[in-house]
Amino acid sequence: MKFPKFSRLAALLLLAAAPTLLALDRQPAADYHARRVHLSESLNQGVAVLFAAEQSETDFTPYRQDSDFYYLTGWNQPGAALLLVAPSAADALHPARSYREILFLPARNLREERYTGPKLDAAAPDAPRLTGIDEVQPMTELPTILGKLLSSDRYLALNLFSQPDNPQARAFAAWTGTTLGMDTTPALQDVRPLLTPLRAIKDPGELDLLRKASDASVKAQLAMIAAIHPGITERAEAGIIVQSLMANGCERPSYAPIVGSGPNSTILHYSENSRTMQSGDVLLVDAAGEYSMYASDITRTMPVDGHFTARQREIYNIVLGAQRVAIEAFVAGKSRINDPYRRYSDSLDTAAFNSMNAHGKDLHGEPLGKYFIHGIGHLVGIDVHDPWDYSKPIDKGMLFTIEPGIYIPEEKIGVRIEDIFYVKSDGTLNCLTCALPKTAEAIESLMHKSQ
Repeated sequence: MKFPKFSRLAALLLLAAAPTLLALDRQPAADYHARRVHLSESLNQGVAVLFAAEQSETDFTPYRQDSDFYYLTGWNQPGAALLLVAPSAADALHPARSYREILFLPARNLREERYTGPKLDAAAPDAPRLTGIDEVQPMTELPTILGKLLSSDRYLALNLFSQPDNPQARAFAAWTGTTLGMDTTPALQDVRPLLTPLRAIKDPGELDLLRKASDASVKAQLAMIAAIHPGITERAEAGIIVQSLMANGCERPSYAPIVGSGPNSTILHYSENSRTMQSGDVLLVDAAGEYSMYASDITRTMPVDGHFTARQREIYNIVLGAQRVAIEAFVAGKSRINDPYRRYSDSLDTAAFNSMNAHGKDLHGEPLGKYFIHGIGHLVGIDVHDPWDYSKPIDKGMLFTIEPGIYIPEEKIGVRIEDIFYVKSDGTLNCLTCALPKTAEAIESLMHKSQ
């Protein structure tokens, strides 16, 4: 295609700007390559095709890459696809194949890029270096290359891994079946269960990003705490958190901030953030940020007027005590979490529940454990709720939250205390968020200093 002189210049400028699109703190290319190779070893000599997230259609939802795709590539542009070919030895039925990885990039749309920013395509001579992937091809080559692979070995159609609920993956599977003259669309094996155990173990580069997310989140909570006073709205406090997160390098909150005062503190995923805070309220704030695609997760509970009432302090200390009991009960490779129905005697949920029941009563003289109505934690990583099979224990190299809570609607008291913990190689826990004060006395002192 021929462009007028000005358009050719604009296209060259856009191409030159493409490297700036990699604004996130990416890990070394070798780290992503090792993950791809590791995944290929689980493909049963098959093939995996993963698709990037599509560009958002509205300005209200800025682009965020698909978590699995980002874990494998560190690539943060829409419309791409990744092909992994597992190595296999030749036998009587199947040809030999070497490991192969290809990133397919869509054709550039220069008009659209004036709205969304410059993109990289496969024609760029340094595309493999910029992407860190062995081969970079135009997206139009994906059906051709995959078709050749499947036609040379029909066994691969039984080991074709992707994201079965992804519309691009479904369309690609249907087209592949049609072009190969198959009676039915190839059944896509779900690649995500293979990725779950890989994503659960954090490498040093990931841990560094998670620390940066947590450090920024601690600063945001401190900024929010400094502004608490009767008469301020929950939404204003949420705004302070978001502003601080952005100022400290986060690209977005890792989830919608939960800022619940008084009766709203007892609503687990309260997100309206519309109430005006009053003296005598407790304020529960569950808010944190995402730094270069890696999330943090913190909850603290404060008295709006700077002083806990005796009852609020009692409930607060019971929750804090339950967290300490859960921390002390943790045994790497044995302890389970996210067990709200306490099916496992060795779960941290059970330890926290028993602690609550042993240390307090409600207004009717009943133990407080029944007001702990959610799981005690979850894995954290690229997603604030990273995938995991919670029938399995937490082990070395994993990162998870411990977040006991008591929510008593009739008393308008909700208390949750949440921190993130990394399981070190010796099985002990390292807290990423405990720089944020959490004893009742430290919270009150912090609020008094800010007034």
